[in-house]
Amino acid sequence: MSDNMFGWEIGADRVLVLTMDDPTQPTNTMTERCITDLRATVARLQAEKDSYDGVIITSAKDTFFAGGDLNLLMNAGPDDVVAISEGLDAYKECFRAIETLGKPVVAAINGTALGGGFEVALAAHHRIALDRKGSLLGLPEVTLGVLPGAGGVTRVVRMIGIVNAVLNVVGQGQRMKPAKALEVGIIDQVVATEDEMMAAAKTWIAANPDAAQPWDRKGYKIPGGTPASPALAANLPAFPANLRKQLKGSPIPAPISVLATAVEGAQVDIDTAFAIETRYCANLICGQVSTNMIKALFFDLNAINKGASRPAGFERRAAEKVAVLGAGMMGAAIAYVVAQSGAQVVLRDVSVEAAERGKDYSRALLDKAVAKGRITADKRDEVLARILATDDVADVKGADFVVEAVFEDLELKKKVFAEVEPYLADDALIATNTSALPLSEMVTAVSRPRDFIGLHFFSPVDRMPLLEIVVGEETGDEAVARAFDFAQQIRKTPIAVKDVYAFYANRVIGEFVDQAVSMLGEGAHPASIEQATAQAGFPTGALALLDEVNMRTTLKIQRGAVAAAEAEGRDYVTTPGTPIQERMVEELDRPGRLAGRGFYDYAEDGSRIGLWPGLLEHHHRPEVEIPFEDMKERLLVAAALEAARCLETGIVRTVADANIGSIMGIGYPAWTGGTLQYVNGYQGPLGNGPAGFVARADELRARYGDRFVVPPGLRELAATDRCYL
Repeated sequence: MSDNMFGWEIGADRVLVLTMDDPTQPTNTMTERCITDLRATVARLQAEKDSYDGVIITSAKDTFFAGGDLNLLMNAGPDDVVAISEGLDAYKECFRAIETLGKPVVAAINGTALGGGFEVALAAHHRIALDRKGSLLGLPEVTLGVLPGAGGVTRVVRMIGIVNAVLNVVGQGQRMKPAKALEVGIIDQVVATEDEMMAAAKTWIAANPDAAQPWDRKGYKIPGGTPASPALAANLPAFPANLRKQLKGSPIPAPISVLATAVEGAQVDIDTAFAIETRYCANLICGQVSTNMIKALFFDLNAINKGASRPAGFERRAAEKVAVLGAGMMGAAIAYVVAQSGAQVVLRDVSVEAAERGKDYSRALLDKAVAKGRITADKRDEVLARILATDDVADVKGADFVVEAVFEDLELKKKVFAEVEPYLADDALIATNTSALPLSEMVTAVSRPRDFIGLHFFSPVDRMPLLEIVVGEETGDEAVARAFDFAQQIRKTPIAVKDVYAFYANRVIGEFVDQAVSMLGEGAHPASIEQATAQAGFPTGALALLDEVNMRTTLKIQRGAVAAAEAEGRDYVTTPGTPIQERMVEELDRPGRLAGRGFYDYAEDGSRIGLWPGLLEHHHRPEVEIPFEDMKERLLVAAALEAARCLETGIVRTVADANIGSIMGIGYPAWTGGTLQYVNGYQGPLGNGPAGFVARADELRARYGDRFVVPPGLRELAATDRCYL
């Protein structure tokens, strides 16, 4: 057993400590080596159980166990269902042997345990978690398009009941701090130190020599009852209804499979429940949706957050004093996230009163956090003390980082930069928060163009995770590196984009919403458009989204795009959507939610009442029939084609940036894996993969116009049977 990743050590107290430590990788995961060593360890546990009185399972890594081998899961296809099922059952068999040893088993969870890693802990009779900073526990598989398939759904249902399991653990894949996991009921103790953890484990073993899982004891009943229980049966119909409301028709199978596994498994014995769980899990793993989601939300996201696109050769540097110029909605929110990161913030506006109103944004959010018990009053005061609200430009003296967040007015921005630069540190990074204006038109206002960069935040800044780092022609690599460091400091996911009009995310979302409004112009029923948006998987209806953004803004961006196309010497393709937005704003005065009227009607409190009836009067033509599948795919395909164009022209640098930028920036459906992964994994009647996508785009072009022109690089990719990597 000397080369087994499960270290074996029996102390004088006859407690066996199994220490997981895979020497081939920095974390313990469910690899081929892991199952081989686990089987050998289980066999020895059974053969030598007279030599010990109890077992502690812990880890030599900083984390307890990281879970499944996501490379294996991502690459599984329909032909791998049997092999995947056998792999899941192998872990189930081992975990079942551990929990039926007849000896007390404690999981001493010394760090993060997610997914398969937490399923290891569930096989123990008692779970003790170390309250280590950053430690997270839970079963988040559903967020990657799969479900806990090594006994996770089955055991959690039997521990805390169907309702609690689905709502609080497996249904939405919550990642919890140890204290929250204790509250939910999936662990039994939380301790402050490793010594306390091991001592508590041994104490529990000594006190529970006949330990067994609750479901293995005579008379056991699932908490809250089974679907046959009258009280639970009366409430069960609400689950699929709530699930339909949550998914809105989006083609994500995992949440449905989780619910089915929980409900079906609760009606049978545990071994049959394990078989049900394996069947659902294997089918998910071998489907395209899980491939897409694992690729984007694990591999692409991790690559970005680890700085794959950050220029090399520069030491990491945190901003210490940040000047935020403009205390409006964006500036106020930027000041909040910067102060939360630990940096000092100077929030400047034209008057102290205006600056204080900007600081009120932070006060409100922090007061809310205190009221909910998330932070202490002292912590709130500490964060607020870092924000200086001022109208005096001299207060920015010595700032090493500047973020301009005034109105989208070129001359105003240039004036602000010229005014503030003399007070800054000599090597201060100067950034503009612009959603569309090119840097090339602003950089003339500063004396150090190499240190000038764009930071495109998305609203609301405190909730939206994406940050576009806009790289100008004269921007230096060190400035780009520092911008990446700043993004990580304020906990944003950064992608680098080229300095062109509207950058990446706004170009992609522009195509998505244009197709929606074009369908309205073609005569489609507006409710059908919103339903198509939901069933395609977008979080908000396209018309509702336009109302939120405000059509005055989108029209301004669109007109800028027309001018940019003319400047670049290319034709701007018009669609039936353009005149509709113009009419809504200029003739009907219905620009969006802020005005209380747009594609939707709104109540006085801003809540949405319903689609404006005038849309039917002005635009709906009942004789027009657009196939519903076309409606859904027009939204997805148009955005993906724009992403492909952006990659080919260098507007976005990597496939990962394009995928994550679309999901986090515009709400492109997560089930697709992002715009370019959608192309890779496309499945349709004309074929699969890029070739099938191109054939479908050509079909849509023939029906609906040149917005569906396939860029040459993508056509070549499809012709040579390749994918975006």
